[in-house]
Amino acid sequence: METYEKRKLKRRHLIYYLRVFDQKTGQLLGHLVDITTEGIMLISEKPIEVNRTYKVRMALPTQILRRSDMVFEAVSVWSKRDVNPDFFATGFRITGVSEEDVAVVERLIHRYGFND
Repeated sequence: METYEKRKLKRRHLIYYLRVFDQKTGQLLGHLVDITTEGIMLISEKPIEVNRTYKVRMALPTQILRRSDMVFEAVSVWSKRDVNPDFFATGFRITGVSEEDVAVVERLIHRYGFND
């Protein structure tokens, strides 16, 4: 369980959590806590396996480019108990995302991110 401190972009916390699913199984992986165009952090009730590539589907607010979701690949790089010990926090590096989806992430941050 090592922390991933090689982050180049400032994390942006969203004003509400979006659900993120394992595209292969349909299972809820967790809720999005923060996001950059290069990575995401999820909060979940169960630990998420580290060093694994997931194809994930993130449910979007319908106002984002009139899309209901976004599908991309992400590698889990760290996982630890959250501040609230009933939950786990897991960091992912986004590996398979189109330029169009990067624009969706940027718009998501702009419209729903905290101004910090």
